[in-house]
Amino acid sequence: MNVVVIGAQWGDEGKGKIVDYLADKAQIIVRFSGGANAGHTLVIEGEQYALHLIPSGVMYADKTVILGAGMVIDPEALFVELKMLEDRGIDCAGRVLISDRAHIVLPRYRALDLKRDAERKKPIGVTGRGIGITYSMKSERDGIRMADISWAERLETLEPEDRVFLDKYRDRLEAMSVDLTAYLAVHKNAQILFEGAQGTLLDLDLGTYPYVSSGMSCAAGAAIGGCVGPRNLDRILGVFKAYSTRVGNGPFPSEFDANSEDALCRFVRETGREYGVTTGRPRRCGYLDLVALRYACRTNSIDSLVMTHLDVYDTLDEIKACVAYKIGDKIVEDFPSSIEALNVATPILRTFPGWKRELKNMRDYKSLPVEARDYIDFIEGYCETEIGVVSVGYERKDTFIRKNPWTR
Repeated sequence: MNVVVIGAQWGDEGKGKIVDYLADKAQIIVRFSGGANAGHTLVIEGEQYALHLIPSGVMYADKTVILGAGMVIDPEALFVELKMLEDRGIDCAGRVLISDRAHIVLPRYRALDLKRDAERKKPIGVTGRGIGITYSMKSERDGIRMADISWAERLETLEPEDRVFLDKYRDRLEAMSVDLTAYLAVHKNAQILFEGAQGTLLDLDLGTYPYVSSGMSCAAGAAIGGCVGPRNLDRILGVFKAYSTRVGNGPFPSEFDANSEDALCRFVRETGREYGVTTGRPRRCGYLDLVALRYACRTNSIDSLVMTHLDVYDTLDEIKACVAYKIGDKIVEDFPSSIEALNVATPILRTFPGWKRELKNMRDYKSLPVEARDYIDFIEGYCETEIGVVSVGYERKDTFIRKNPWTR
């Protein structure tokens, strides 16, 4: 059975924790998009791990994890990450593979990434990891893939510094290389978990373009970047927070008002630890945007939502969610493609009573306060999508399943 986990907002929804939690029942975990610009935080028995390239399921000693064809791989960052895991007692030998169709990030792309963004009249706010440049080179058919690193004729077209860099990592990369389509065909009866990066609203086609990432972070990307056909994706899970966050520039209709809601923004940011795993930048915070979340459900055929960070709201007297936008003199309930429209959109908010109780130790839906259940029920009704998993803390154990995603 093949299960896909994607972000249903602007990334940073807690996908890493959810993949780690669900990987217990999987044999293979495939990360299908993005690069070292992603940051997935795991907290296991009180210890925190920050992953950027390696799929979150690596923490289980009996799992194989694969960096898929839709990813862009920075070899230097990859081996630093592998060493970090090995130094902390996680044996990765023979368990971390890379699709031979994945593209490689070369060191000079990082400076190009920052330079190109600085030259824009309105910078996007890139991470400077060379991700956009690598995807751009891929689209222009000038990129270099894992399958090309020993192809002498192709290497001759690269800069001398690029060849020197690849020479340093070639043997280790080739030892990890795999034909992902053939590998998954052999393991077609396995439980396979496909892990996305970023989120739907940062997807190159579905997101708030041009304030997006360069890869496919939507569910369709799991088929392409995971080297399987779309009919082989059995279930799609969309992860979202009980509120909204965004890193970098771009429209954010439900963002807290920096003037009147500054205290609320600070509270959510500090309580939810809303700082970028990759950049350390403080995340922009706002009300849960149900217009955007329903859009994510529709564009990804999300079967079941996964709600995280519900516990962040434990102490508030009331909470709010965005149920529509006011754009000019119109009430809009569908997520616009126009950045101009999103920039002037003001959120129409619905208020819910707070539960004023700690949720962290609750392990099933019935244990939740009625106010928390009402909030969940409203989201399900608005998005016409069930919430099958709920997370009320950072640890694996702070999670409960309402509907098992591994059942057909």
